[in-house]
Amino acid sequence: MTTIPLSSPDLIDCDVAAVLEVLCGPRLSLGPKVPAFEQAIAERAGVRHAVAVNSGTSALHLCIKAAGIGEDDEVITTPFSFVASANCVLFENGTPVFVDIDPVTWNMDPGRIEQAITPRTKAILPVHVFGRPCAMDQILEIARRHRLTVIEDACETIGARYKGRPVGSLGQTGVFAFYPNKQLTTGEGGAIVTDDAEVAALCRSWRNQGRGENGGWLQHERLGYNYRLSDINCALGLAQIERLDEILTRRACVAALYTEKIRNIPELIAPADAESETEMSWFVYVVRLQDEFTRQDRDAVLEKLRSRGIECNDYFTPIHLQPFYQSRFGFHYGDFPITESVAERTIALPFYNQLTEAAVERVCRSLREAVHSRQATRAVA
Repeated sequence: MTTIPLSSPDLIDCDVAAVLEVLCGPRLSLGPKVPAFEQAIAERAGVRHAVAVNSGTSALHLCIKAAGIGEDDEVITTPFSFVASANCVLFENGTPVFVDIDPVTWNMDPGRIEQAITPRTKAILPVHVFGRPCAMDQILEIARRHRLTVIEDACETIGARYKGRPVGSLGQTGVFAFYPNKQLTTGEGGAIVTDDAEVAALCRSWRNQGRGENGGWLQHERLGYNYRLSDINCALGLAQIERLDEILTRRACVAALYTEKIRNIPELIAPADAESETEMSWFVYVVRLQDEFTRQDRDAVLEKLRSRGIECNDYFTPIHLQPFYQSRFGFHYGDFPITESVAERTIALPFYNQLTEAAVERVCRSLREAVHSRQATRAVA
């Protein structure tokens, strides 16, 4: 039985050729591909500056640092995300403050933000979950009234637009990530995008061990990190960004195939349609079991799919229920009920550009059978 993977990068001959060109040249790092890639990302994001780094996590960290977040400062964000979006606050000894999510979009609910603001709040960090833009008008207005910095975690959302503007360009800074399961990949990597020249210069220095842009190799102007991205990675990114529109179109087609078939399985909730004036950038395809089902039901469905050669996963375990966060902050089940209710019923299905209609049909047929099998087991019990 052929296994259908959960994700697979879209790599073609021109991507390989771009990498080989660098490998055959004299500069594997700190060469011309880095600024070329940064310019391409900045143009795509509609901003003046981009800073390439070795991961989305590193990019988030530098954005937190650039915002002046320090000890005991609070950053409002979502518990329904990959853990890095909260960890980056802790790297600078700040405190992530969670607000619950919207039950339809699964993004941070802007209606809950103001009640979480305290005198220690310094920033809002919205996460555009699964390629769906947050309600940025409301978030930006709250930030303006309270004089808060907005840092967009757009790690899953390159190419999306909110009311005509590229996601990532709306806050002081935005962040993209280029892991192999992302829409655009550099193997490993990330980027900060901003219109602020000072922030961009600081981030370039921090990523390169604190070296100044005009200083010598062993001259370090500030505490920095080894967050550099190599020319090898950037060459791949340059080739990929040339095809980004094609990639996004293909992913949208795969998502549409899934949605058509999932809507015929009443026990499942398909991802919501894109909001008015919003363009999604499909990162993953995540469905949710109806409220009558439990986490144990969901886990049984995942196990059944895997037994049939279909890779799948739960997305996400809420950050506040991660063992480290429970130990450090005392979070417990019930703190963010919407996040918890969604998270314990999610199923991430195989999703990548080359997924065929036949494979989507196999996944959905197996999913329907797995759900019905679980229903029968519950009925007997």
